[in-house]
Amino acid sequence: MPANDDPSGSFLARIRELLDQLPPTEQRLGRFILDFPGELASYSASELAGLVGVSNASVTRFVQRLGYASYEEARRHARDQRSAGSPLYLSPRTAGAPGAGPAAHVQAAHDNIAATLRGIDDAQLDAIAQAMVQARAVWFLGFRNNRSFAAYLRWQLAQVLPRTQVLPGPGETLAEYAVDIAAGDVLVVFALRRSPAVAAAFAQRAAQAGAQVVLVTEPSSADGAGARWVLRCHTAAPGALDSHVALMLLCELLATRTLEAAGAAGRQRLASVEAAHAALGQLRAAPRGDAADL
Repeated sequence: MPANDDPSGSFLARIRELLDQLPPTEQRLGRFILDFPGELASYSASELAGLVGVSNASVTRFVQRLGYASYEEARRHARDQRSAGSPLYLSPRTAGAPGAGPAAHVQAAHDNIAATLRGIDDAQLDAIAQAMVQARAVWFLGFRNNRSFAAYLRWQLAQVLPRTQVLPGPGETLAEYAVDIAAGDVLVVFALRRSPAVAAAFAQRAAQAGAQVVLVTEPSSADGAGARWVLRCHTAAPGALDSHVALMLLCELLATRTLEAAGAAGRQRLASVEAAHAALGQLRAAPRGDAADL
């Protein structure tokens, strides 16, 4: 019986461990699945056997050697790991697969934006903006890809909010910050697609300390991590990589609403930032007609 709850017992790890010990036919099957693991999640045993050119009996013996009671059990395990978001499980088996063209990506972006905004109303955005403007400090947390979005939103808001920081800093752990976050703070956590569990644990700790937590996550996430506001962002794409168009729009909306909520104090800080830019001479002047770079 496979240890499906054990992250160390991944489907692909089982194949890699046993590959050299398998008979030649099953080795061919194993190498095919290592290259295209999503095929097992998508196809029946007969379809997979046809793709590889082996018998149904070879497929049955193969999954049993991996410790599964049946092909369906192995396929459920593979589906669970595909749902976790690994690009390897989502990669098409052939280049130029249907749905991979620009039009399909544009349509996916439109669909993601529409689905994301259906779950987020103006009142939520305004409440989050007001909370950030009134906060003692605003913290941003994200790991892996999520850190890029945490840093981007913080960069936008640092121009109108006086105390902002992305967590953790280089070489730091979250523990150094766990003792600092308190009531009166806002913590924005980006936890989409394979985010380490420590992000949710830290969010829960911050909420228990009295901070208001904003959790940006995917629609399938069942864990609210103690957040006051949960914003579910759709990232489906026709290719192997997630589409982050809707997520970037969400960041833009949050930044814009916060700038508006900051009012005169925010404009004064922004003016001071611009004066410092001019004094330090670090930015080149934008050609006339270009949009301003905040």
